[in-house]
Amino acid sequence: MTSPEPETPVPAGTAPAVPPAYPGGPAYVAPPERPAKQPVKVLDVVVTIVLLVADAILAGLASLMGMFLVMASDSCGVRDCNVDLITLGWLMGMILPWVAFIATAAVAIVLMVKRRLAFWVPLAGAALIALSLVAAFIVASSAVPGSTL
Repeated sequence: MTSPEPETPVPAGTAPAVPPAYPGGPAYVAPPERPAKQPVKVLDVVVTIVLLVADAILAGLASLMGMFLVMASDSCGVRDCNVDLITLGWLMGMILPWVAFIATAAVAIVLMVKRRLAFWVPLAGAALIALSLVAAFIVASSAVPGSTL
C-alpha cells in the first residue's frame, strides 16, 4: 500500500480554489454554469396585471349582458321560436366570457413566469371576451324568426 502524498498546508483564512482529489477517486468537476436569466420587466408585469383586472371587469359586464339574452324569448308567444337555441345563447353569454378570461389569465401568468412580454395577452383576451358575447348574441337571435342583430 502506498502512502498518500503529504498535503501542503493552506494559509489560515483562505480556502483552496479546487478541492483536492481523493486517491483513487474521481477528480473534482465544477458544475455547469446556469445561463443568465432575463431581467424582470417591471413595466410589463404592472401593465399586464392592470389589464388582467380590466379583463375581469369586462368578463363580469359581458356575463351580465349575457344574462339578459333570455329576453330574446319575449316575442315567442306570437312566433314559433327555438327555445333550445335561446337557452344555448344565454348560457354562452354567461359562461364563455369567464372561460376566455381564465384562459387569458393562465397564458399571461405563464409568460410572466418565463419573463417574456405578456402585456398583449390581456388585450387579445379582451377581444376574445367581446367575440364570445357577440357569438352568444348571434346564437340567441338566430332562434327567433325575423330577428336582426
